[in-house]
Amino acid sequence: MVNKVQHELTESGKKDLEKELKELREVKREENIKALQEARAQGDLSENADYDSAKEEQAKINARIIEIENILKNFVIIKKDTSGLVATGSTVEVLFDGEAKAEKFQVIGTLQTDPLSGKISNKSPLGKALLGKKAGDKVTYKSENGQSFTVTVKGVK
Repeated sequence: MVNKVQHELTESGKKDLEKELKELREVKREENIKALQEARAQGDLSENADYDSAKEEQAKINARIIEIENILKNFVIIKKDTSGLVATGSTVEVLFDGEAKAEKFQVIGTLQTDPLSGKISNKSPLGKALLGKKAGDKVTYKSENGQSFTVTVKGVK
């Protein structure tokens, strides 16, 4: 028996994917069909850049639809952890050594990561280092470029 990959999603992440899937099926796909029809109306398809572009877009839309459908068939919702320990789904406030201001991160599954929005993967070096820690713990980890950092966990929600 083949093990299916279980994608970890927050409830909001699941809703975002469902919304994107609906948009792709009901809006983007329809817009693409119209673009293909307009490009076909221009005549010779062998040298028609608009047609080629619309076909490429169609392939991207269909690939993303398939990707989202597969994710939504094989996911688990990240459950809230109330133990006070960092777990996937936790929001963690950390203070980097040498910094004056603490930063907040939400530790989430890899599909929803957005470091610029403070969402880090539970598989990232910092995410892995924080898992299982509690407020007051000091954590040292190596970034992907090999540089070491030490952070103090200020709070876990």
